[in-house]
Amino acid sequence: MQNCKNMFPMKEEIKRILEAEANAILNIPIDEKISEAIDLIYETVHGKGGKLVASGMGKAGQIALNIATTLSSTGTPAIFLHPSDAQHGDLGVISKDDILLLVTNSGKTREIIELYELSKGLVNHIPVIVITGNPYSPLGSIANVTIHTGGPDEVCPLGLTPTTSTTVMTVIGDIMVVLLMKKIGFTIDDYAKRHHGGYLGVRSRNSAKSAKTE
Repeated sequence: MQNCKNMFPMKEEIKRILEAEANAILNIPIDEKISEAIDLIYETVHGKGGKLVASGMGKAGQIALNIATTLSSTGTPAIFLHPSDAQHGDLGVISKDDILLLVTNSGKTREIIELYELSKGLVNHIPVIVITGNPYSPLGSIANVTIHTGGPDEVCPLGLTPTTSTTVMTVIGDIMVVLLMKKIGFTIDDYAKRHHGGYLGVRSRNSAKSAKTE
């Protein structure tokens, strides 16, 4: 009986967290910046044959990795570059027709600023998109396109652990993926060619076959 009584405050706390996360998503600024980012990625990757190089540090880096892998599986070539590895030779993966996508909540993460500077030293004209909670930060101020997350407060009781900030970053990444898929006319057949294994591979191939026989 005691456990049942303790569950009611827990349910209220779960509801509060869900509402805070949902409100943060709904308060992501809807402006021209995401459209500008999509156009810039399309021009660079699909127009010039380059690739998107995503990077971030810590939790933001995990979001950047997710965005890169999802873009690659949906027709927009992308890789993840760890900012520390970049300083030990991996920076060489960047080529002249690439574009940088930097994910940083504060917009002033030291490792990401250094990555930006090193990348500019290698390919001076490389375009940069920044996803950040602080558009007036050092990185937000120097990017070609700065996408503002809305800068929501973290649901973490300490106000420190990346929680709500990573939620909105993930959603922005999803928005970019979907818009690019529509812009390039990405089909189920295209998906099947890139995703062979697992349930999604089987499902996409079967759907592609069905589409061809209709």
